[in-house]
Amino acid sequence: MPKIKKNKGLLPILKGVFDMSTSQTAVHANKMAWWREAKFGMFIHWGLYSIPAGQWKGKEIPGIGEWIMKRAQIPIAEYEQLAAQFNPVKFNAREWAEVAKNAGMKYIVITAKHHDGFCMYHSKVSKYNIVDATPFGRDPMKELAEECAKAGLKLCFYYSQTQDWYEKDAVGNNWDYPDDAEKDFDRYLQEKVKPQLKELLTQYGPVGLIWFDTPMTMTESQSQDLAEYVTSLQPDCIVNGRVGNGHGDYVCLGDNETPATALHADWETCATLNHTWAFKKNDHHWKSPDTIIRLLSDIIGKGGTYLLNVGPTAEGVIPEPSVNVLNEVGRWLAVNEEAIRGTTANLFETEFEWGTITFKPGKVYLHLFEWPKGEFALHGLKNRVNRAYLLAAPQQDLAFEQSYDDATGTNTLSVTLPADAPGQYTAVLALDIDGTAEVDNTLMQLADRKIVLHGHHAEIHQQSGSQIGLSRAGVITNWTDASDWLSWEFKVIQPGRFQVEVISMAEKARDALGEHIGRWEGGHELMLEAAGQQLNCVMEEHERIVNSRSLYFNRIRSKCGEISIDQPGDYSLQLQTVKLNSEMELGLKLISVNLIPV
Repeated sequence: MPKIKKNKGLLPILKGVFDMSTSQTAVHANKMAWWREAKFGMFIHWGLYSIPAGQWKGKEIPGIGEWIMKRAQIPIAEYEQLAAQFNPVKFNAREWAEVAKNAGMKYIVITAKHHDGFCMYHSKVSKYNIVDATPFGRDPMKELAEECAKAGLKLCFYYSQTQDWYEKDAVGNNWDYPDDAEKDFDRYLQEKVKPQLKELLTQYGPVGLIWFDTPMTMTESQSQDLAEYVTSLQPDCIVNGRVGNGHGDYVCLGDNETPATALHADWETCATLNHTWAFKKNDHHWKSPDTIIRLLSDIIGKGGTYLLNVGPTAEGVIPEPSVNVLNEVGRWLAVNEEAIRGTTANLFETEFEWGTITFKPGKVYLHLFEWPKGEFALHGLKNRVNRAYLLAAPQQDLAFEQSYDDATGTNTLSVTLPADAPGQYTAVLALDIDGTAEVDNTLMQLADRKIVLHGHHAEIHQQSGSQIGLSRAGVITNWTDASDWLSWEFKVIQPGRFQVEVISMAEKARDALGEHIGRWEGGHELMLEAAGQQLNCVMEEHERIVNSRSLYFNRIRSKCGEISIDQPGDYSLQLQTVKLNSEMELGLKLISVNLIPV
């Protein structure tokens, strides 16, 4: 008999990644308080790799800039010569802190040591550092610590604990050190990693967090030991999830990854302003302020924190396009900050196409990515609304109406909006409500008449031994067994004829000079049943959806025909696979089944 797995949000998915029990302790809550309030931070990737800036010996090297040593297989003897050229005379810690503060960011995470093994601070453990090995001869971390303290920013350090291409015993350098049998990873941890962490945590004042990366070969005990070592030196220092094996204080999603729904854990997305982390001279694919603001709203609306990267030049200058975008974001935040800072995630278990929602006691904030024409409507808010207004025009009350349909048991809010948006970016519609927000999370038709059946709402009918399940981003994944199937129960409020479409996810798209643009495997044969009707279709790429939510994990729209629903009421939909194409061994990654009114 098939096993039926009923989803309950993403909490079960995250338990293997993050020890949820720790979040219940008062000590942990107190440590995390500043980070939970901050919501927005600056990532800085800066090091020797900023000199070649994506090119080596006259050739463009594919991939992200800080990986050039690995991508080009540069021998240590050649790469370390970059240190003699590194002289960032235009570095100004105060200017960097001001850029972050003006953007509305509350903390900075900077690369103290990246995978290339070079230390961007004065380390006594290794002479391969910015003070001893370069003509610059200064410790930028010391200067940045002083300026962050003045600006009210938390200073945090990125430290690559597993990969270190300068060290034989570390992970990653298989061109200088091809013999794994000669490597002693634990020796590297004890003789370099922990002593350097001690330097970072004892020489620069309070450190907000240590941002580890790529745990790879880290064992359970090694991850736990490293996390405990950090807190033994600074008890209030947060440890990010990439220390590995569930021993961080919060979950790190993949680079540039956003989930399909709110996660029931502290989580963070780190993201790029172009397509690389470190400075890369030929990457001019800067994201627009509108895209960054939508991402910020979307991530906060799903309960996360947004760590947005800049890649300074070898001279120590944050590129002007980065500064310009961040200044625009800061101006937007100055108007809409109350909808971001100190809010809780969207209570609706739905990713709305029009935007997202954040909450505070007595407040609801609707982040409108696209300006509605005349009226905005929402099903499911139970609280009485006392006032509606735009944060950009707080003195102007907006007309609204609340209603309740006895036949369908549906609460509906309608707000009349001005003809024109109050600015060029996301507008925030604020509601003053009675009490703490309560919402109806019955899976129901949306106010725009669309029916969106997310993968994280589905019941998974799973055959014994199959691997189908939910990813931590809320996507049905590992669907390679055609015997598995999904079902949904949902409520229809306004019946009619609907176009059925399946939204699936492509593989992660690489950067502009990388390996691919996001592979996707089609050809799956599906059978869908709903309202007494059956549809058969073959999944084809009818549209590749690339927007703020899917810049790197593109979404694919596959149309599957039409069905009619004649009456309001409760319905079910079953999705089965007749055949799963496996030529590329990717399977079907399902985001949602959508019913679009015709």
